Amino acid sequence: MMKNMTREKKNSLIVGAVCLLLLLILDQLTKLWASHALRKNGPIELLSGIFELHYLQNEGAAFGIMENKQWLFVLFALLITIFVLLYYIRMPMHLRYRPLRIICVALAAGALGNMIDRIWHHYVIDFLYFTLIDFPIFNVADIYVCVSTAVFLLLILFYYKEEDFARIQGKRTRQEYLNELKDKIEESQTR
Repeated sequence: MMKNMTREKKNSLIVGAVCLLLLLILDQLTKLWASHALRKNGPIELLSGIFELHYLQNEGAAFGIMENKQWLFVLFALLITIFVLLYYIRMPMHLRYRPLRIICVALAAGALGNMIDRIWHHYVIDFLYFTLIDFPIFNVADIYVCVSTAVFLLLILFYYKEEDFARIQGKRTRQEYLNELKDKIEESQTR
């Protein structure tokens, strides 16, 4: 598969892999710190009544739903990662698609970050807590997933067009089809 790729595509994959690794390291280091610092010493209030660092072992999904279904979460994270990798590889190397490549890396890092916790600990380490609104406790990997998903939705609504996604899927756009048809007509007329 790598033989047929352009140098630009290979470089993009390398940069994406390095960024993914860096995001995973950041996520895992913050969880390691939270486990050592917060589990023993309790919460740390950063902004009184607004935000604190509060250790929690989450055995479920968001908001604690589906507790003790670790295998399902691991499978889901693997599927997301595979889908994102395939999507990333198929993406054209135009500058227009850079935001999507960044989103793919962040989404995969979030899925893999929490998957690592589930495999290693059998729970996810959460520690970021907005006390002001009593928002569920979350972690850095959750931020990757939520922010990348929100930005993806905004890009779909306001930036990308149907043709952009057709190009990712390897389909010709309407304009490309018309140009090809026009070229064939001109070619047949010159004979």
